[in-house]
Amino acid sequence: MTAMRYRLTFAVGLVVGYVLGTRAGRERYEQLKKSARQVAQNPAVRNTAESAAQNGRAYAGKAFHAVSEKVGEKLPDSIGERVRSLRERGEGAEDDWGTSNT
Repeated sequence: MTAMRYRLTFAVGLVVGYVLGTRAGRERYEQLKKSARQVAQNPAVRNTAESAAQNGRAYAGKAFHAVSEKVGEKLPDSIGERVRSLRERGEGAEDDWGTSNT
């Protein structure tokens, strides 16, 4: 009988802890989401992110050209032609998905 009471007390404690924990967890989640949204909308953060994206695209373009010049000649003709056509497009051209490289 006492073992059953301990089990029942333990089970009730688990349920109460779960309910209280999920409420606190949801409130904290909403707070974090609100804070993240505020940070993302901050002009300084947006400018920094855009600058980092532009720098990343510029470095990727330079790396692409350096690799394609060294490797492009050693590839099969079909791939080499594709690499040359991509190289000729240059910066500012759209890729196959309609996005710009700049």
